[in-house]
Amino acid sequence: MSRHTSRPTARRNPAQAEPSFVRIIGGEWRSRRIPFAAVEGLRPTPDRVRETLFNWLQGVTPGARCLDLCCGSGALGLEALSRGAASVTFVDQSALVTRVLRENLQTLKSQNAEVVNAPALEWLDQRPVDEERRFDLVFMDPPFRQGLVAPICALLQRRNLLADNALVYIEAEAELALPPLPEDWQLFREKQAGQVCYRLFERISK
Repeated sequence: MSRHTSRPTARRNPAQAEPSFVRIIGGEWRSRRIPFAAVEGLRPTPDRVRETLFNWLQGVTPGARCLDLCCGSGALGLEALSRGAASVTFVDQSALVTRVLRENLQTLKSQNAEVVNAPALEWLDQRPVDEERRFDLVFMDPPFRQGLVAPICALLQRRNLLADNALVYIEAEAELALPPLPEDWQLFREKQAGQVCYRLFERISK
């Protein structure tokens, strides 16, 4: 009786895995499919959530100075650029993620974006308090269940990085209770999609 021996399945190096794609929904690059790095835990904001978010941001995005923290695929910042944002600073701790994002921005011929390879908390903590560049619109989609939402919000406030009436978008796991936020942040919109809760806050100038 012959014995059948199956061959072991070759393991892929994550850095060599096939890229996934995210689709830009509106604006100059509408319907463009953009590759992003296949990094464990990276989950781009779903199309329907981005569509809802940018409906909320109609009239705000054009000309806005934006910050995309824990940017991952860069879907939120790219969507903002496509819709006329003045600039976007992308921040992510993964060297692979930021390399792919730089390549995508080159392909799109975007001249008004900066990509930073650094942990969000470390980058924020190094910002000078008196920096002239303040952000009108901040996207925050940190890895789930790592307790990053509260300290990121605190640093944005402490480092004086928000313009008057700035908008801050927070995407987090649905079960996460809303942490204490700065007193001048007011909830503007809130919605849930599956396991994701997403909220938009406005910083009310005094």
